[in-house]
Amino acid sequence: MDKLKILDVVKTKVTDKIRKLENLIEETRASNNDTKSSMGDKYETGREMLQQEINNLQVQLNEVLKQQNFLNTILPKSCEKTEKGAVVKTEKGLFFISVSLGEIIVEGRKIICISPESPLAKAMNGLTENQFFFVNNLTQKIVEIR
Repeated sequence: MDKLKILDVVKTKVTDKIRKLENLIEETRASNNDTKSSMGDKYETGREMLQQEINNLQVQLNEVLKQQNFLNTILPKSCEKTEKGAVVKTEKGLFFISVSLGEIIVEGRKIICISPESPLAKAMNGLTENQFFFVNNLTQKIVEIR
């Protein structure tokens, strides 16, 4: 399995998230502008709620932008040990240590994208093929690292 393809799929998903959040922020701002009429104080609460929603969306957008920046630091090179950018096959599944994105499908294979800060990635960190690690009361073996 080509690591460059995996990285491209992850980058595309993150870019899509950014685009959706930017659109949501823009639509919410437009809604906020629509309520700026002279209808009185009872609409101030609605405007404040819309502003809070914009703020929440902005926080989410900033997090996804951080993920995008982090992805740009990952090189599609082969890895000898479990580290940022490694594709790790265990007895339980295939993991890409990059950003917390959940499950993706590449070339018909399910890959779980996890952050290096996740408990699973921390448990595997620095290990090599045929080594064992323990997480969530389960022992797993690293079968392969790419």
